[in-house]
Amino acid sequence: MSRKLQRTEVCADCSAPDPGWTSINRGVLICDECCSVHRSLGRHISIVKHLRHSGWPPALLQMVQTLASNGANSIWEHSLLDPAQVQSGRRKPNPQDKVHPTKSEFIRAKYQMLAFVHKLPCRDDDGVTTKDLSKQLHSSVRTGSLETCLRLLSLGAQANFFHPEKGTTPLHVAAKAGQILQAELLVVYGADPGAPDINGRTPMDYARQAGHIELAERLVECQYELTDRLAFYLCGRRPDHKNGHYIIPQMADSLDLSELAKAAKKKLQALNNRLFEELAMDVYDEVDRRENDAVWLTTQNHSTLVTERSAVPFLPVNPEYSATRNQGRQKLARFNAREFATLIIDILSDAKRRQQGKGLSSPTDPFDLGIDDDQHDYDSVASDEDTDSELTTQNNNNTMDSSDLSDGPITLQEYLEVKKALASSEAKVQQLMKVNNNLSDELRRLQKEVGSMKVGVISSEGHLMHSLNHRMLSIEQKRKKKVGVERNGLCTSEQLGSFGEVGDHWPDGACCCFSPQVPKPEKHGSGTDSDYDNTQTYDLSLRSGGRGESEEGGGGDVGEPDPTLPCTEDVILKTEQVTKNIQELLRAAQEFKHDSFVPCSEKIHSAVTEMASLFPKRPALDAVHCSLRLLASSASRLQVECRKAAPSEPGGPAVDYQLLTQQVIQCAYDIAKAAKQLVTITTREKKQ
Repeated sequence: MSRKLQRTEVCADCSAPDPGWTSINRGVLICDECCSVHRSLGRHISIVKHLRHSGWPPALLQMVQTLASNGANSIWEHSLLDPAQVQSGRRKPNPQDKVHPTKSEFIRAKYQMLAFVHKLPCRDDDGVTTKDLSKQLHSSVRTGSLETCLRLLSLGAQANFFHPEKGTTPLHVAAKAGQILQAELLVVYGADPGAPDINGRTPMDYARQAGHIELAERLVECQYELTDRLAFYLCGRRPDHKNGHYIIPQMADSLDLSELAKAAKKKLQALNNRLFEELAMDVYDEVDRRENDAVWLTTQNHSTLVTERSAVPFLPVNPEYSATRNQGRQKLARFNAREFATLIIDILSDAKRRQQGKGLSSPTDPFDLGIDDDQHDYDSVASDEDTDSELTTQNNNNTMDSSDLSDGPITLQEYLEVKKALASSEAKVQQLMKVNNNLSDELRRLQKEVGSMKVGVISSEGHLMHSLNHRMLSIEQKRKKKVGVERNGLCTSEQLGSFGEVGDHWPDGACCCFSPQVPKPEKHGSGTDSDYDNTQTYDLSLRSGGRGESEEGGGGDVGEPDPTLPCTEDVILKTEQVTKNIQELLRAAQEFKHDSFVPCSEKIHSAVTEMASLFPKRPALDAVHCSLRLLASSASRLQVECRKAAPSEPGGPAVDYQLLTQQVIQCAYDIAKAAKQLVTITTREKKQ
């Protein structure tokens, strides 16, 4: 299937126009040069396919188009606008940059190292686990938000997650909801279309029962994707899956009947199911490599891109595989067309035999053939290291031994009995897993209660110590009343207006201005110190307007702090408004629209003021007070920095816009950090 590219589409990695390739599992479009790097990474990192010259299932192509047009690339470049990245000089490549090392290093960092993906906090009492992410994925796939599910998968959600309470996988949920694009995404990330639910029903069953026939048929195709792809590679046809699931192509001339080929076929048939599946998957990857090579040579028309550095002569190393298996995968590239076709036909034939539960016509024991579960010996199939005589001798010895050790072929009845017993064992395992999960949840709940009790004890001790300190300070104040009066006379209310930290109080819902050039007053001990003296570097009793002490200045009681926190939903709503305005400012910085700095900073300041007004003027928690102070001071400092972007008078000093932009981004980052802290604190306190 082909598609007409829009002019607005650019390469996700270097912004080159009219990208012709796509990375299916990343949901992005890429140009020819970046594609050469993606291919060298391997299919375990990036599954590439040409948009026009490759065969596409319609739903899979639509899934990629939807992700690409809805900003999937921002998932893989999440932190590129982080101030630390700006200061370190990290930038995205341009189309004119060299493939090596500029583009290749960036692409490897982006997709292989996941250097720019949003990182989750380390596991703690409030941390997000893989199980939490997988449960979110299980719930999200019933909607049409593909980018949300891709983000969860990028963070570690498991596509084959079995929900212990609901007894289904995410693919069951997507199939029941008729979300065919979600099903495509899940399958790309390894979801099993034949996985049973707690009652033994597959996602195909869910789709059929819900009336989603097209989705059910597509899931059947996904289940047989491997053998369908191998057959299509040889003969250009796929089975319709209504009259049969396998097509066994025939070669124009007879198959290779040499002793080497016969020995290789017997060795393949003797592989246990796990090793056979690994061999079939490796051959599938080799088919994909050869097909992409053919498209690559056709589309490049022997241009400068077709060089040794951009070619992929064999399958790249997958670090998750053993060295033996990686060697076997790379040897597949040395097969000529006839040898490779013979291997594919043998795999298709044996896959059909294994699926139907048929035994070997000439049974051999895999142990006699030297097959070890921990070793991948299939790489010697048609290998250049083995000679005809060696394999013939080995085959003869194995045939002699098999007459003594083999029990004969397994009957269909025996196979069904074993399968039934396996299904029963699987159900018991799932039940035990559910019990284990319930016990784990109960353990976490008890641990949380113990933690809360510890916090209560510490809080009680803190209040007691504060009461004692307060009384001691009052006695000290009376003893040194004259010194206290002199100290209180150090600063007038006008002076306090310039010295005061932003966020100390919020008169009429607004915050006072903060000038970073003005030094803070020296802190002096006083009996009127507030509850936050252990976290501040100045005296909170010295307030503009005389707040915090009596009109006589004698150190009256500051009053009890208001412990009431705003509704979590209101805080989140205001935080989203702040974030939206920050994003607008960052876009202006990206596009060098310095004249937009001032209006953007005003919007941010207004949003920050509205958010701060939700909280009490004297919050009970130190963390809330510190976050509010950081929020307001950063917003005011942002205004000061943004005003510097205004055009200077003729003859005035030139503006260093690069430094200014860094300062602006740093302020925006501090605002976002403080807002996030307030959301976290409010959410945690409301849960307790």
